[in-house]
Amino acid sequence: MRVTMIGGGYVGLVSGACFAQFGMEVAVVEVDERKLSALQQGKIPIFEPGLDTLVAENVAAGRLSFTGNMDEALVGAEVVFIAVGTPTRRGDGHADLTYVYQAVEQVARKLTGYAVIVTKSTVPVGTGRKVAEIMRAARPDLDFDVASNPEFLREGSAIGDFMRPDRVVIGVESERAEAVLRTLYRPLFLIETPIVVTAIETAELIKYAANSFLAMKVTFINEVADLCERVGADVHDVARGMGLDGRIGRKFLHAGPGFGGSCFPKDTLAMARIGQDAGAPQRLVETVVQVNDARKSTMAKRVTTACGGSVRGKKIAVWGLTFKPETDDMRDAPSIPVVSRLVEEGADIHAFDPEGMEAAKPHLPGAVVYETDAIAAVTGADVLVVLTEWNVFRAVSPARLKAVMKGRVIVDLRNIFDPTAMRADGFKYSSIGRAVPDRA
Repeated sequence: MRVTMIGGGYVGLVSGACFAQFGMEVAVVEVDERKLSALQQGKIPIFEPGLDTLVAENVAAGRLSFTGNMDEALVGAEVVFIAVGTPTRRGDGHADLTYVYQAVEQVARKLTGYAVIVTKSTVPVGTGRKVAEIMRAARPDLDFDVASNPEFLREGSAIGDFMRPDRVVIGVESERAEAVLRTLYRPLFLIETPIVVTAIETAELIKYAANSFLAMKVTFINEVADLCERVGADVHDVARGMGLDGRIGRKFLHAGPGFGGSCFPKDTLAMARIGQDAGAPQRLVETVVQVNDARKSTMAKRVTTACGGSVRGKKIAVWGLTFKPETDDMRDAPSIPVVSRLVEEGADIHAFDPEGMEAAKPHLPGAVVYETDAIAAVTGADVLVVLTEWNVFRAVSPARLKAVMKGRVIVDLRNIFDPTAMRADGFKYSSIGRAVPDRA
């Protein structure tokens, strides 16, 4: 089966490489000349564990190719995925579908035969209908179907999520389109992956509903963590006690500085706007957006408080900049407001992130110093702030920190260290939702 993937970004690149691994012939269309040139040279413009190897193997096997030529990519295509960006539109929370509709117009003009046009990008309810309208207006004689196939890829584990998914959601209107997409996903039948076939509108809403629910779960445990600090409870134990309930589950019950990334912030905003436009306000989601934004903006205050009310002139080591580990994604990362505020208040920031420092530079103040490793960042520091829970940070012992740091203040916004051990080594240690008495 020949597959055309419009968009060589995170979703398009991962999905295209994985479909090629399934044995499909995949052409990825990328219009950004710099990104296209890098892909054609075997350079992966994003960090995702295992993706470089997967792409290289399938390019070498002749199943995966990259092009800027839409005509070339669409020859013989049976499935055309639209996997372009849908950023939040400034000011109103709507998803910006400009790139989606531009791609659809190009496909409509250049498609040579029957194909299923599939939205892989996260798009609001009703987008599939609009895609069909654009296709029919451009080519009234064209034989095609429209479908929705939302992605559920977590950055840092995207290949595993694609190859061994919890479910595949397919929104279609015809048996023909359903048959084509079932054939595309046939390799997953062997591991008995549930295939959820719905109407197009339902599939579009499933993605937003799923991400909004997970964002609510994160925000809930963050507020519970604040309560734990006030009443002397431990949020880790609370989360474990909750998560063992099969109706709740353990995942996404990790307290921290707030969610970020490419999906939760824009999808919760879009879900809220969809509800408002439809006359069915999603009040829980609206509150989640407000609470999460407020949380990220107040995390710097925890650092200031731990430093006795002022960070001016203090050398602060920051471990982790990306919104989560195993990615170089800085979109809506909590580090952006935290670091920016600390610099404004006069702190001398020395940061290290295993993968995200180049991506971080456009988002952070120019005064930030980027170090070569975690120990270099913390050497001579008055304060250590943990913002992303990379495993390399967990491996650093309290004794090692004590040997290289000038000060004894640690603000652990990801709860990677043991409070008792840190305090036993003389650190003034603060974390999220773990109210252990300070005996230092």
